[in-house]
Amino acid sequence: MSGHDEAAAIDPVRLALVQNRLDHVARQMGWVMTRTARSPIFSQSHDFSCFIADRDGTLVSQADGIPIHTGGGGFAVRAVLRDFGGDIAPDDVFVLNDPYVAGGNHLPDWVIARPVFVGGELVAFACNRAHQADIGGGAAGTYNSAATEIFHEGLRLPVLKLIEGDRLREDLWSLLLLNSRTPEAMDGDLRAMIGSTRIGAGRIATLVEDLGLAAYRRYFDGVLAHADATFRSCIADMPDGVYRAEEPVDNDCFEPIDGAIVVALTVEGDALTVDFTGTADQVRGFKNSSIANTWSAVYMALAAYFDPDLPRNEGTFRSVKIVAPEGSVVNARPPAAMTMNTVFVAHEIVHAIWRAMAQALPDRSCAGWAKSVHNTTAGRWPGREGDSFVMYHWAAAPGGGAVEGRDGFNLIGHLIALGGLVLPNVETYERQYPVRVRRQEFRCDSAGPGTFRGGTGCHYEVEIPVAADHAFRGEGVGRPSSFGIAGGRAGSDGRMVMRLDGGEDVEAPKYGVRHLPPLVLEAWSPGGGGWGDPKGRAPERVLRDVRDGVVSAAAAEQVYGVALTEDGRAVDAARTATLRG
Repeated sequence: MSGHDEAAAIDPVRLALVQNRLDHVARQMGWVMTRTARSPIFSQSHDFSCFIADRDGTLVSQADGIPIHTGGGGFAVRAVLRDFGGDIAPDDVFVLNDPYVAGGNHLPDWVIARPVFVGGELVAFACNRAHQADIGGGAAGTYNSAATEIFHEGLRLPVLKLIEGDRLREDLWSLLLLNSRTPEAMDGDLRAMIGSTRIGAGRIATLVEDLGLAAYRRYFDGVLAHADATFRSCIADMPDGVYRAEEPVDNDCFEPIDGAIVVALTVEGDALTVDFTGTADQVRGFKNSSIANTWSAVYMALAAYFDPDLPRNEGTFRSVKIVAPEGSVVNARPPAAMTMNTVFVAHEIVHAIWRAMAQALPDRSCAGWAKSVHNTTAGRWPGREGDSFVMYHWAAAPGGGAVEGRDGFNLIGHLIALGGLVLPNVETYERQYPVRVRRQEFRCDSAGPGTFRGGTGCHYEVEIPVAADHAFRGEGVGRPSSFGIAGGRAGSDGRMVMRLDGGEDVEAPKYGVRHLPPLVLEAWSPGGGGWGDPKGRAPERVLRDVRDGVVSAAAAEQVYGVALTEDGRAVDAARTATLRG
């Protein structure tokens, strides 16, 4: 069949239905995971992502979960095909995590990949990438802030056959659990991951059977080709040229450095090159990025800049060439440490690309999101010998950046999740961990001013009444970490302190691992960037912000040029007109 005849054989309505069914299957896998996983990191926060690849390892759907997980998922599946291409059979299941040899992004994110067979033919893979609560290594909770090489970070998994012909490899299973401080949680979580891919594989097989073995490949290829054509039209709307930007990398997790993510975007017709030449060398700490992680961050940054109906598969980015110099922080050589890379430097990669894109398409620009002030607490339950817990303090989330027409989210998970990471309910956390949350409230005067302001961030205070290990990762501490756009300004910086035995506040380290006695942890997360001139903000919006307690009356006048009546219940129109001149 000629190329023209083959294209003509694809029914566009059926093609759309195929993409929708693939995306629905990915979401179904996610629903299974949230309802069956044991750890709150999955059942509540959704720190996992389900995706589907075709038989060649190309992503055809990444509709579920967190963008930084899924964009590079094809690297993992292609590693399975590379290592087991002649030894993949029905009812096999693979596990992997290593960023150097197995297409992983960082070690805590384990991939379960299940091949899908129809009529004896390999047709696809159903996959789940999930961040395990603990995988051993030098710090409980997987984030070893003191790591200087990957061997400090936990168990490294090449592509391994975890289930062979529907028979679980008990020896390998025991090895995995033995290397976790929370083996009971891992046991339940891995079974949930396996179950989710079993459901996904069944649904994919039904789809292929409905299409027929003779036709399904055309439609899978058609899904990718449609995505390619759609994104090429987006690039073609950009003016040809080279757009350059930088985002600072000011520390290596141990000391200040003068580094940056440097990017040059070259637009030529409907093709785009993303070149990181000039980017900082790989660093001593655990913020180095793997290839899969960098590719995923680039894809996420580009996709987020355009309409939300842009297809979510790997075909979307066929027209994108990425240049990532080996030995740089965006393509580190082994044995560089990497656990932090899905958040930082992925955040910086996205910011640098957004800054460059704003030069080409300023009407679609987005202000910078703030970086987190965060730590992980791990210890043992009082009175429950041998029962460990690992708690992620996601409740201290930062503020998001504004866009034209909408303020930034006041409190949202990491930028790299784009809202896909669900913030925990603090009352539920108090039942699941030995802690008491004293405070979680929006900050005042922390949001980046703008016609549309940034998110506020929050003031978070939690009592931890047991001795515990704390892994600090406060990238948002010490200086503003968002940026304003189109005349907007950056949000405030963040701060994190510890209070031991009712004493004075002690500044928490920006990065580091500490074993500490019972304490109170207090954090002020940073604010997101604003969009547009602050004095262009509608006075009624400023009034609402003041009454909500997120902007002070003084800042309303000094920053926004909005004066309020003496009782603070209305805008003083005359004085506001004078202030705005």
